[in-house]
Amino acid sequence: IEWLIEQGVPFTRDETAELGFHLTREGGHSQRRIIHAADATGHAVQVTLEQKVRAHPNISLFEHHCAIDVITSDKLQPDGVHSGPALVGQPRCYGLYVQDEKSGKVQTFEAEHTVLATGGAGKVYLYTTNPDTATGDGIAMAWRAGCRVSNMEFIQFHPTCLYHPFAKSFLITEAVRGEGGLLKLPPEAGPAAGTRFMPAHDERGELAPRDVVARAIDFEMKKRGLDYVHLDISHQSPEFIKEHFPTIYARCLELGIDITKEAIPVVPAVHFTCGGVVTDLAGRTDIPGLYAVGETAYTGLHGANRLASNSLLECLVVGRACAHQIAAAPSVDLPLLPAWDESRVTNADEEVVIAHNWDELRRFMWNYVGIVRTTKRLERAQHRIKLLKEEIDEYYRNFRVTNDLLELRNLVEVAHLIVRSALSRHESRGLHFSRDYPDTLPKALPSVLTPRRR
Repeated sequence: IEWLIEQGVPFTRDETAELGFHLTREGGHSQRRIIHAADATGHAVQVTLEQKVRAHPNISLFEHHCAIDVITSDKLQPDGVHSGPALVGQPRCYGLYVQDEKSGKVQTFEAEHTVLATGGAGKVYLYTTNPDTATGDGIAMAWRAGCRVSNMEFIQFHPTCLYHPFAKSFLITEAVRGEGGLLKLPPEAGPAAGTRFMPAHDERGELAPRDVVARAIDFEMKKRGLDYVHLDISHQSPEFIKEHFPTIYARCLELGIDITKEAIPVVPAVHFTCGGVVTDLAGRTDIPGLYAVGETAYTGLHGANRLASNSLLECLVVGRACAHQIAAAPSVDLPLLPAWDESRVTNADEEVVIAHNWDELRRFMWNYVGIVRTTKRLERAQHRIKLLKEEIDEYYRNFRVTNDLLELRNLVEVAHLIVRSALSRHESRGLHFSRDYPDTLPKALPSVLTPRRR
């Protein structure tokens, strides 16, 4: 945090506080311990560090490029064509294939060290707070390369995402509830309209952990046939709201919702992938030369759930440790890597197949692998994923790659991992709640999946 302050991240100050910065409180926390930049901390950190990266003379940015797969030594043939170190023994990562989205050309990137930092897989679900690029690319690529993944069943649903029939939804930060926001039933609930419902579900009320609040909202919506519930902070002064939540205030006002006077319509949405590629605390995966950090990785920090704001902290701490590990590592001789082979593929003639499969996948994942699960729903999803995967794999083998095809291929891979992990857990724990196994077993164990060696 001190390093971020030195870089110029504009954290919200409070001259009356012990450390000079305002600390907020979010669900699951018992104390005010979260340093923040108004209501857009992640954005503030990203913009500040991005400016540093762009100004650094030794860093080259390849924007509008999409990674296809990592290149490992066991995929290369020691046939005399590819020179370099012996391609035997434990597989090692030597780089990756990358497509330039504008030209469509696939390039070979050689690298002694490759770091996967592609975020989570929120777009595998119909409703998510994640950006459109959160398609699980890093997790899928690492799995195909031979890395273990763990705890993929633990998908965090953020309780409060804006509900609006004609606008793209966005996250309503947990800090709104931390600063006194109340969850209430909307007018469509009839005589119960305006009633706070969280105290009936958990003694911590609105400050219960996210999974508890998300399940409570889901329960009330299904019980009463509602499309949304209300999050109301209008009892706070307009000055307080505008100071603490300027972004949310402005964005809601654009949609005709004045949060200083009225409640915000909200619904749960997929927010965070707690599982991922198994790594140590320096980001090292099972394959030498390949690292994963952030939401792509499973370090063990989050377990079956995630405490609010811990994800950004994990990104920074493990990311920094990963950089130190790479800087201290001995140099590696790289083999001559083969170019991407497009000799046996043609241009796609049915792009609608990709769009249709994408929509189908996200809808049945939302309906069958959502906040509350059953074995029957999971098995139904597993069957649908198997059919989709066969269709997409055939498409991938026969047609030139596009960004949409690559993301769909990765989404289906990640969906398979989520469902397989969920079916293996015969209990309810953290973010995984099963009606067929409502109890929690005495001992907490991770669900670890190991890929077959190809």
